Amino acid sequence: MTRDLSILAGRPAPLGATVDGDGVNFAVFSDNATRMTLCLFSEDGTTETHRLDLPEREGGIWHGYVPGLTAGQKYGFRADGPYAPEQGHRFNAHKLLLDPYARQITAHPTWDDALMGYTVGAKELDLSFDRRDSAPFMPRCVVCADSGAGTTRPETPLAESVIYECHVRGMTMQHPRATRPGTFLGLASDPVLEHLTRLGITAVELLPVQAFLNDRFLVNKGLVNYWGYQTLGFFAPDPRYLAEGDIAEFRQMVARFHAAGIEVLLDVVYNHTCEGDQTGPTLSFRGLDNRSYYRLAEDRRFYLNHTGTGNTLNTDHPMVLRLILDSLRYWVEQMHVDGFRFDLGATLARTARGFQPDAAFFTLVRQDPVLNRVKLIAEPWDIGPGGYQLGAFPPPFLEWNDKFRDGVRRYWKGDGGMVPELANRLTGSAAQFDHSGRAATASVNMVTAHDGFTLTDLVSYNERHNLANGEEGRDGHAANFSDNLGHEGPSDDPDIIAARARRRRNLMATLLLAQGTPMILGGDELGRSQGGNNNAYCQDNPTSWVDWSAVDADFLAFTRQMIAFRKAHPILRQKRFLHARERLIDGLEDLFWWRPDGAPMHDSDWQDAGLKVLCAEMRTASGTPFYAAREDALFLVFNTGDAVQVALPARLQGNCWIRRVDTGAAEAFAETFENGKARIAAQSVAVFVQEKSA
Repeated sequence: MTRDLSILAGRPAPLGATVDGDGVNFAVFSDNATRMTLCLFSEDGTTETHRLDLPEREGGIWHGYVPGLTAGQKYGFRADGPYAPEQGHRFNAHKLLLDPYARQITAHPTWDDALMGYTVGAKELDLSFDRRDSAPFMPRCVVCADSGAGTTRPETPLAESVIYECHVRGMTMQHPRATRPGTFLGLASDPVLEHLTRLGITAVELLPVQAFLNDRFLVNKGLVNYWGYQTLGFFAPDPRYLAEGDIAEFRQMVARFHAAGIEVLLDVVYNHTCEGDQTGPTLSFRGLDNRSYYRLAEDRRFYLNHTGTGNTLNTDHPMVLRLILDSLRYWVEQMHVDGFRFDLGATLARTARGFQPDAAFFTLVRQDPVLNRVKLIAEPWDIGPGGYQLGAFPPPFLEWNDKFRDGVRRYWKGDGGMVPELANRLTGSAAQFDHSGRAATASVNMVTAHDGFTLTDLVSYNERHNLANGEEGRDGHAANFSDNLGHEGPSDDPDIIAARARRRRNLMATLLLAQGTPMILGGDELGRSQGGNNNAYCQDNPTSWVDWSAVDADFLAFTRQMIAFRKAHPILRQKRFLHARERLIDGLEDLFWWRPDGAPMHDSDWQDAGLKVLCAEMRTASGTPFYAAREDALFLVFNTGDAVQVALPARLQGNCWIRRVDTGAAEAFAETFENGKARIAAQSVAVFVQEKSA
């Protein structure tokens, strides 16, 4: 091993590897290490050419500057210190460690027992210490230069947003015209962009793209981590999505989306890392400073597991918070993304007192001039004590609303007493979100998401069918509120096929007619099925990929129609909550609940468990800055029972009611009503617009 490079003191900021034209500065945090060694590798990454101890330490940050290094240099760290699990320390200088701030990682770890800090199979794990070098099985970090300026951001207002959750590989692996399928460049290829723009999508929410690990138990079963919720590096794009191994491909993808008027949101996992519990590998954080990076139990050999993955990041520690915020800013400023969805967001607000709405993470994000201007979406729960926190996040955070998902599913499934529940979900879930000055857009409404059934499977299966995951079908949600409508799985019965098509139209229509921010699961508009697998996290194969050869053209056309209808009617996209009472601003009511016979809904009606029809009339005020632009009225009918006659509300002089949406009809049409009643088909949604008479 040659030692012909010099290392100077350098500086403690910024963290990571920073190129300045004459060399590279390295800075890495560890409060408890006794020595930090920089390991440099050959151009092809195969040979460790230098080991240089970082010469300076300031406030727990080790740093050094190596003249002559350039972008592209491959590197890693080794940290020396006490191996004392009972004290929370798991240092092992035999293990090559990834830089938490690495902007590029060459590959994924190759599973071998040498990745473990302890001796696998030892009777006493705490007393064992593995001396094998893990470098042959570890990827390398790559020094990267800063990017140039980004493109103009769409900056779509939340009230105008329609989010599309999708997977980089899943969207493109089976597309017949996508170039470089399975990569960032493939996702941003012309046919995908054409599909999304025609559909009316304003933002894609990508399942995790930060570098992640393929879990050992999956690899041993011939499976992989498809979803990506096991983060290995918070700054690096996952190498499997790079066509040519250049992180600039991610920025090219974002630029193409922006040019098409579509924002890019990232699903990010800052609640835990891929290193797992005390039996997991030593890849980065555990080896750099286990006691600082992770929340440890009272017995410090063990980890607090609020995430279900074995460990929980310690967001009480200022340097862990700094890591998270630096990472977020990097993706906004250098990679040009437009926002984030925080997996298990409740974990980020945990302190020693449990979940806190005023936790440091929220405070720092809300005052940050970069982050408080992008879209921020929380998954508002984790599995720790008091982990379900729907509605408790402060503005400007939006939240995934599982109550919307379950309430809408149960209503269309035909469960009794669901009319009040549907009314609450249609009006932005005010019971959860109308506080602290939050807007109705705070509720991210969804009927399906990556975690669960697709829309087609929701109406085709009563039970989950997850045997391919290798867990004997025990994994995945058991309470899906699904309905196979008479047959489990695919059917050639025309009546079942028609009923399923109508149910899907009902669910999609309800999603797009509700106040809040709608999110569509990628492929639902095409009729995508996962064969009843409601937890396809390890299925990187046609089970999860969109099948572009089997598109349901009728449902695709209907989804386009509904998105266009939502965009054409501002009343469906209001920022203020609708409460069916006089508004303070003008003394007018904006929402009326009617019985099918035209009488107002009373308490006894709301308590009627047998009621199967919900009728809502929405009105807006003219010329106010707080409500949607002038629009006389919409009349929405949601019928989960038999066909029924519904009285139309009074109309203004010179106006008429025109039925513009009817999920009971196979094709779009317009039907005009001057007075009286309208027949609403069984199991259907109808929407009437008050317009000027011809």
